[in-house]
Parts: sequence; C-alpha cells; structure tokens
Amino acid sequence: MKIRMITTFFGAHSFGGDAAYVERLAQALVSRGHEVHVHYCVDAFNAVRGDHPTREYSPPRGLHVHAHKSPWGPLSPIATQATGWPWFKGELVREALDDPRADVIHFHNISLVGGPGLLGMGTNRRSARIMTAHEHWLICPMHLLWKYGRQTCDKPECTRCMLQGRRPPQVWRAGTAIERGLSRLDALLFPSRHALEEHQSRGFGRVAPLVHFPYFLPDDWSGGLEYEPRPVTERPYLAAAGRLVEMKGFQRLIPLMKYLPEVDLRLAGTGPHEQALRALAAGLPNVKFEGLLSGPRLARLFHGAQAVVVPSLFPETFGYVVLEAFAVGTPVIVHEGGGALHETGVESGGGLGYRTDVELVTAMRRLVHDPSLRDELAERGLEARRGPWSEQTHVDAYLRLIAGARPDRFVAPLAGPHAWRMVRLPRAVPD
Repeated sequence: MKIRMITTFFGAHSFGGDAAYVERLAQALVSRGHEVHVHYCVDAFNAVRGDHPTREYSPPRGLHVHAHKSPWGPLSPIATQATGWPWFKGELVREALDDPRADVIHFHNISLVGGPGLLGMGTNRRSARIMTAHEHWLICPMHLLWKYGRQTCDKPECTRCMLQGRRPPQVWRAGTAIERGLSRLDALLFPSRHALEEHQSRGFGRVAPLVHFPYFLPDDWSGGLEYEPRPVTERPYLAAAGRLVEMKGFQRLIPLMKYLPEVDLRLAGTGPHEQALRALAAGLPNVKFEGLLSGPRLARLFHGAQAVVVPSLFPETFGYVVLEAFAVGTPVIVHEGGGALHETGVESGGGLGYRTDVELVTAMRRLVHDPSLRDELAERGLEARRGPWSEQTHVDAYLRLIAGARPDRFVAPLAGPHAWRMVRLPRAVPD
C-alpha cells in the first residue's frame, strides 16, 4: 500500500505527541512493507520553536520524508493560520494529494501546513482519506481548549481569547471551510473518547464518521526495561516529563516537593517556561531538571521512578507520557482535569488521579511508601500497554479501518495472528 501522511511538525523539526505518533505509525507501516511518505512544514517549526532545539532524527530505511519550505519563510504558516489555505505551499503538497498511486491520504496536524483548505484539495478520488485530530484545533483557534491561558474552555469566546493569546485572526472559522473539508474524509480519528465527545458535543459527526482510535508505542520503545528489576537509587524519585509550558502544570507540582523532602522530583523537557520553573525550584534541592531526553534515556528515567506525575491543566487528547510510563512498568499520577488523562491513566487501572494539591501530595506519598500498591498499578498499566496500546493491535486496527473506508477497493484477510495485508480489488469505476 502507498500511504501519504501530511502534518505540520515531524522528525528533527518537531515537539509533542502528534509528531511522535506520526513517526511511530510511519515506521510501523514501513516495517511491514508499505510505502510511506510524510510531508511536513519546516517553516512552521521555525516560526513557533523559540529556543526549542531540533531533535536528532534519522528516518528508517524505506520512509520517504518531504520537508517543505517556502521562500516566504514564517510568513507561509502565518498566512495559512489566518486564511485556512496553503497559499505558499499549495503546489508543494498538491503532489501528495494528486498522486494517482496513493491508496491512503492521512492528514494529521495540518493547522500550519495547509489548514482546512488542504482537506478539499487533490484530484485522487479513489484513495481512502482519513484525519487524526491530535489537538482541539478543529473546535478551538488556540488548539488546546485552554481559555485565556488559565482555564479550560467552558463556552466559546474565541475572538477575545485569540487577541489575548496573540494569535492571528482566523476569519475562515466564521464560514464553512471546516465542514467542506471534513466532507471529503472517510473517517475522523480521535486518540481518546474524551476528545471525540468534545467534538461531538460541538456538532461534529454530521459530515464525517468519528472514530475512537488510541495511540500506541512501538514494540521496542522500552528496550526491554519492563523485564528488568527497577534499579535501587540512592534516593527514591518521582519523574515528570513534557514541554515546559504553563498548561502542563509543572508550576503546581514543583512547590509541593517541600512536603516530600525524602523524595526527588526529576523533570525532563525544555520549553519557554523553563526559567520560571527553575526560579520556582530555587531552595528545593530535591527538584532536578533533566533537560530534553531521547527515547531510551526517557525510558530509563521512567523505569527507575516510583511513579510518573502528569499534572496537565488543559484537556489533553491522550497523554503519551502515560503510555510511556506504563511501557516500562511504572504507574502514573494524573490530574483529573487534564482531559483524557483520567481515561488513560486511571480507567486503565495503571494509576491514581487527583484534583487538589492535597490529593496530589497524598497520591505521591502512597506510591513512594506503599510498594505493593505501586506494583499492582504498574502491572495493570503494563497489561494495557501490551494489549490495546500495542503496536500490532494498532496496525491491525489501522488496516481494518482503511479496508472499511474503501470496501469497494480493499480487503484485509487475516492469514494468521499477525499477518494482515492489503489486497487491491477491482474498482467499480475507472480513475
């Protein structure tokens, strides 16, 4: 199968769960013999990166990466965000959308690479067209449902929120651009039920089928650490990781470490809020900043922790850090107001939830000083990672989804427990 994916951030020019998922899905499909092309926007990364470093990234053999740049530089994503159309990159992405050999067009985070206008482009009318909503961009001009930079959005006040957040006006949202674009899709995918329900409550689902389609981790992400004993460290520690921005809630977590002087907090990541967080941690010798860690180093950090704390304040659409903790046999402590975090971190059986600072301190103490509880939660989380969030389960579901989107063209016979393949059927109409 030939699959073209279009997204804003990827590879070296990326941060966040959306890019991680695209990278992992592309690699899983390539390893199973599919031809995968990923198109993304370098200009968008440069426009919003600030001091964020580029990542070390080498695409696996067989993955075709198209890093699009415009002579207009940052003006290109700004124009797209304001107008909802890929003005300076239209010709660059048209190759992907017109490709007559493409069996699947998979849109991901397209907010700065083409906007809703991208969904309606393309002369290839026979490919399956799907989109994964990694953020709340379809219903929120700030992408996060995080209102005025301080609270979950309870009712739309978009113009005022955009002005306060210093975002360009997005006049296209007043029209029908999103509805027209979504009408070209065979399915709109959501990493969590929470994200799906948020969109459903705002009228989505009338023009494209909504599908709950969770993330996964590659089989080898943990490096086998889940089978190794947890290392004995000089001092027990809790871990946390993510982009250092206010909505991730680390500023709520750090001051509470004064109540646990016998435990360290090791925080991985970088971002524009880093200096403020370091200032907040002054005088707290048990708070350590680990910097930006690669996958193997992050896995080792999580593996040695008593628990991974996820204090996000805004509505997460999944929370990849939860799955990464489970993969190395470590339970989580998640903020119940963090959107999908209750679903992934608590309903899965692999962690504890909290709403207040007192509840957070209590949960941290419990997992540090109650090894039997810690081990019980860790085993449940690991079981979820090996089951519904495993690579093979995800790829099988992905191929079934594609087959269902174009039943007149594909069938996916199961010749064994891990032997899905796509077979092209005769088309009812010529190209």
